[in-house]
Amino acid sequence: MSDEPWKAFEVAVADYVAEVTLVGPGKGNAMGPDFWRELPDVFGQLDADDDVRAVVLTGSGPHFSYGLDLIAMAGDLAPVLADSAKARQRTDFHKMVRNMQAAISAVADCRKPVVAAISGWCIGGGVDLITAADIRYASADAKFSVREVRVGMVADVGTFARLPAIIGDGHLRELALTGKDIDATHAARIGLVNDVYADPEAARAAARATAAEIAANPPLVVQGVKTVLDHMRSASVEDSLRFVAAWNSAFLPSEDLTEAVTALFEKRPPKFSGA
Repeated sequence: MSDEPWKAFEVAVADYVAEVTLVGPGKGNAMGPDFWRELPDVFGQLDADDDVRAVVLTGSGPHFSYGLDLIAMAGDLAPVLADSAKARQRTDFHKMVRNMQAAISAVADCRKPVVAAISGWCIGGGVDLITAADIRYASADAKFSVREVRVGMVADVGTFARLPAIIGDGHLRELALTGKDIDATHAARIGLVNDVYADPEAARAAARATAAEIAANPPLVVQGVKTVLDHMRSASVEDSLRFVAAWNSAFLPSEDLTEAVTALFEKRPPKFSGA
């Protein structure tokens, strides 16, 4: 790993295990421009580093991530939401979505297995991120939400592509269509997380222990196992990502999304009209 200072992450490597911690800078480790720019670089370097054989992914503070930082990303969304948005603005937005998808995919494509430790809120983009991990542990206070539907968006950077293989179609549809919140016990019951621990430190300790177990195995064989397992679903994941990027480029702009963003700024419940 390089020694460059990351803005959205802290990275430490010891005993062949890297620990990647989300640090914001947005509240609740929300995913702003720094996150999307740095994530593929972080995991690209971990993939290439022979001193790394497994990765622990966690969040700083009480929450894993509040998901997409709508306020910080408002400037990037503004052109495609403008009344005058035509082919150029939609093409640029499509490229932005594909870049964001590639950032999350860098976690899934890292040849070093990734073990996520989740505490507090894991919302929207946070769920996209943990679906790219190989193993997921939660603390008892963890709460999860595929919340995009509640802010006028179709989730488009990995949740719909990867969750069917993790929790099955029925559970995914329930979460995606309602935007409901679920607790750690529910998440474990449907297979979203492998296990639940009493508190955040216990969840992180379990993630570190599992990563150490993985790191003790022959590294090239571990990478081969992950590559073979990923191969079985890689084509369907990529097809899903391409389709939803095109869908949102065409259909994301709406009065309901504008209302969702406005309501967020004004700190009030949104009133959706279906327009």
